[in-house]
Amino acid sequence: MATMVSSAGGLLAMLNESHPLLKLHALSNLNNLVDNFWPEISTSVPVIESLYEDEEFDQHQRQLAALLVSKVFYYLGELNDSLSYALGAGSLFDVSEDSDYVHTLLAKAIDEYASLKSKAAESNAEAANVDPRLEAIVERMLNKCIMDGKYHQAMGIAIECRRLDILEEAITKSDNVHGTLSYCINVSHSFVNLREYRREVLRLLVNVYQKLPSPDYLSICQCLMFLDEPEGVTSILEKLLRSENKDDALLAYQVAFDLIENEHQAFLLSVRNRLSPPKPQPSEAALPEASEAAQNESSAPEDVQMTDGGSTSNVSVLEDPKEVMYSERLTKIKGILSGETSIQLTLQFLYSHNKSDLLILKTIKQSVEMRNSVCHSATIYANAIMHAGTTVDTFLRENLDWLSRATNWAKFSATAGLGVIHRGHLQQGRSLMAPYLPQGGAGGGSPYSEGGALYALGLIHANHGEGIKEFLRDSLRSTNVEVIQHGACLGLGLSALGTADEEIYDDIKNVLYTDSAVAGEAAGISMGLLMVGTASEKASEMLVYAHETQHEKIIRGLALGIALTVYGREEEADTLIEQMTRDQDPILRYGGMYALALAYSGTANNKAIRQLLHFAVSDVSDDVRRTAVLALGFVLYSEPEQTPRIVSLLSESYNPHVRYGAALAVGISCAGTGLSGAISLLEPLTSDVVDFVRQGALIAMAMVMVQISEAGDSRVGVFRRQLEKIILDKHEDTMSKMGAILAAGILDAGGRNVTVRLLSKTKHDKVTAVVGLAVFSQFWYWYPLIYFISLAFSPTALIGLNSDLKVPKFEFMSHAKPSLFEYPKPTTVPTTTSAVKLPTAVLSTSAKASKAKAKKDADLKANAEKLSGAEASSSRANTEKGKSSEKDGDSMQVDGPAEKKPVPEPSFEILTNPARVVPSQEKYIKFLEESRYVPIKLAPSGFVLLRDLRPTEPEVLSLTDTPSSATSAAGGGSATGQQDSASTMAVDDEPQPPQPFEYTSNQLEANVC
Repeated sequence: MATMVSSAGGLLAMLNESHPLLKLHALSNLNNLVDNFWPEISTSVPVIESLYEDEEFDQHQRQLAALLVSKVFYYLGELNDSLSYALGAGSLFDVSEDSDYVHTLLAKAIDEYASLKSKAAESNAEAANVDPRLEAIVERMLNKCIMDGKYHQAMGIAIECRRLDILEEAITKSDNVHGTLSYCINVSHSFVNLREYRREVLRLLVNVYQKLPSPDYLSICQCLMFLDEPEGVTSILEKLLRSENKDDALLAYQVAFDLIENEHQAFLLSVRNRLSPPKPQPSEAALPEASEAAQNESSAPEDVQMTDGGSTSNVSVLEDPKEVMYSERLTKIKGILSGETSIQLTLQFLYSHNKSDLLILKTIKQSVEMRNSVCHSATIYANAIMHAGTTVDTFLRENLDWLSRATNWAKFSATAGLGVIHRGHLQQGRSLMAPYLPQGGAGGGSPYSEGGALYALGLIHANHGEGIKEFLRDSLRSTNVEVIQHGACLGLGLSALGTADEEIYDDIKNVLYTDSAVAGEAAGISMGLLMVGTASEKASEMLVYAHETQHEKIIRGLALGIALTVYGREEEADTLIEQMTRDQDPILRYGGMYALALAYSGTANNKAIRQLLHFAVSDVSDDVRRTAVLALGFVLYSEPEQTPRIVSLLSESYNPHVRYGAALAVGISCAGTGLSGAISLLEPLTSDVVDFVRQGALIAMAMVMVQISEAGDSRVGVFRRQLEKIILDKHEDTMSKMGAILAAGILDAGGRNVTVRLLSKTKHDKVTAVVGLAVFSQFWYWYPLIYFISLAFSPTALIGLNSDLKVPKFEFMSHAKPSLFEYPKPTTVPTTTSAVKLPTAVLSTSAKASKAKAKKDADLKANAEKLSGAEASSSRANTEKGKSSEKDGDSMQVDGPAEKKPVPEPSFEILTNPARVVPSQEKYIKFLEESRYVPIKLAPSGFVLLRDLRPTEPEVLSLTDTPSSATSAAGGGSATGQQDSASTMAVDDEPQPPQPFEYTSNQLEANVC
């Protein structure tokens, strides 16, 4: 039995002996006892340090002394000294040892190494100042992780320590390379804070992907899009399109649809324009006109939906069947990349599945006082949002007299609302708005409706303005009316979003330099929209003018515009942010908050969050404080569950502006998630004492609850009833009533078929959506900007497409109860049905009626007994009894439960392509095993390309393209078609629409004007 050591004093005394073996013996034993006797050993640390520094001492003994000192310093809490001596211990510091000491020092070593590498990278210096012993320890740790098969751990450390060589080794040696690569992409987006370093990581991943025997082209193209390398995407698409394998063409289309979802217009157009045209045959080289015509036809946007017709004209020039096939595929992919195909399919889906409830709008209209122009306008905004992208403007056409009461800027907004309703109607957009557009010198039209119409064209063509921007430029140059300039600037900014077109910029700048407050505000915002994410030197030019002008509106427009230019640039924008946030003008500091929000949007960057929180509690301007809190929503939307926790204290601030900002921050970052924590935070704010806080909370709550059913969260039903109560309450403040009306529109946005989504399914930012919400949040100052929220709407649909980009009919399963994701029940007319709907209320009149009924029943029964046919009479009495009880509004308490047998709800639902699939339903979507169609990429929603397993059988196409005949008619023709369609779509218990009627578009113009 080993003797228990009670003191290390004897061993410490041996350290002073002259013989090396005695010292070695002491060090070895002390090293074993240090865990228990470190307080005693700590008194002799100088002696042990001198042994380590004694060069005459044996190398092994010196390392042993270093290890002992390291452990003592570890127990003393001096981790820097402990690590320093651990490095001196060399191989004796065993990275595989499972002890707190080793784990702590390894973490410290990795942090230290990562910090040194980061500083070296930031200063562009060589990593010569990194201690080679420290590097050796980190390398040993990384190699051990790879050898033990802990690849994810090795990748995390390698990314943090900027060791891309080891990162590549960990990926290539892992047993599931594709899975490891996708994990690495997620890590780089979530945890790599520096944009430039993230690009290095993604570039490495692209190289690894391309070396694989079966590359994942979907992931490669997403990385290349982030790296802004259209050449790489173009070469991949061309390779897939020229392949003889039909599945490769489907994969190319899927890549294009996935890229379109990120809404990066300039990048997509660059890819489209780089695709090489089909090669003409040498024998046909003498026909340049014909080949040019074929090339033009292949890029014509109208031919997006062509199957065979689009290629017949090319056959005369392209006799090679491979080139004919490539030409056909090129036509289709150019249609996808230009956005035409996805917009057309979305338009058809939203039209055919429209479930908007006109009774809600009718109720709002009836409850709004005519004198209250704010609520009148809010109703028009709500109608536009409720029907966004559906092309259904029935409510406007049925209420022309009411609509005509809009004057001045309200008329501007009413006309612009048509742009939201018809958003994506690229072919007929201009003809739809023709009655309101400036008539080129004819005069007579209202400048407000003309300006609104130009704004509407921008909303229709938002981020897809190739066909309209020249018309908008001409309209801007040919007028000096500031209202029309205002609309034209907003329209131009929207249609040319992010294209950085210099000529358009100069046109808008000329308007800005007129120093007109109204036109200048729109010009400032429009410059930002045009230059989104370019971080160009134009921002400093805009900042100089903001200091020169005296108009607050212009300064505010420019402040937001400057913020938009640094969208997504992260640390690159720090200089400009510093300049704006230190400015004496509170409006420019307000712009600085937006610059912080947009530069670090979706990064959850700690530095940005700290800065915003600092301004939220310390700035002297309420505007800046409100915006600083609101900006947190943009920084955190990639981690929505964090936002309620971070702003919870701010939501209880004494300052109402801060509370308003907290509400909208939660609304923006948690939009469409239905997060319980977000709803709990917003609930008390919806009954706040300050009217504008209630307004913000109602709008935010609607954004959080959009596409969440009452079965999913009972608070959705409570909120809907709360909105109805606020809208009907004549004593409610105008501000909160406006918030309730807008919230009602957002809850049922896009015919109840869209949600607010800021991230694509590949976890990239949706540029248009983020920009749309940023400008929308400025409606505090300028109500027409409310329409920008439509840019953030994303259809909740699964649309399966075949190789011809048509929508075939096939079924798939939602493995959840149908009630969880069903549409909200249509409302019923409250005046006529309230008595039947509310049988529980017992009034004195009802009591009297029931007594009279009871007496009548007794008389009937007595008479029935006297008659010979007792049974027949009793049955008649029962029917009489049922009738009278219905008449009195009493619930059928006896018969009801007996007749209604509860039917168990099925646990799944079969959906037919195309189908509404809300975000919370995506995890339940399953494709049927025996289905004819198999998705090329397993995706629960969005555009999914389908492989046909039985191509010889005839295909049944879905009916999504049937409304196109109605929607394609311009002006009044479409209204009639929409109403006919509405009657077929109506739910049984909804009121029938009015009879078809003759309509001329001039009538609506006359009424609005």
